[in-house]
Amino acid sequence: MRICRKKTAMDYDVQLYCHLRKFRSEAEMTQEQLATLLGVTRQTVAAIEKSRYNPSLILAYKIAKVFGAKIEDIFEFEDKGEE
Repeated sequence: MRICRKKTAMDYDVQLYCHLRKFRSEAEMTQEQLATLLGVTRQTVAAIEKSRYNPSLILAYKIAKVFGAKIEDIFEFEDKGEE
């Protein structure tokens, strides 16, 4: 039996930078409040902020929409292969 795992930024040789905490802080919003708006748990928001969890494209879009920002303003990545 093969176990499948979700791919992370490291599998694609990119560095992902998450600015969610900054956006949330500037909006004076708690993790719980954001989680409620997104329909996820507070633990999910915390994991995204600590770069332990990469959100799906749909979730990233919802996050950006909450803050009236672009996805790439909140989630920035750098291709390690382009150095």
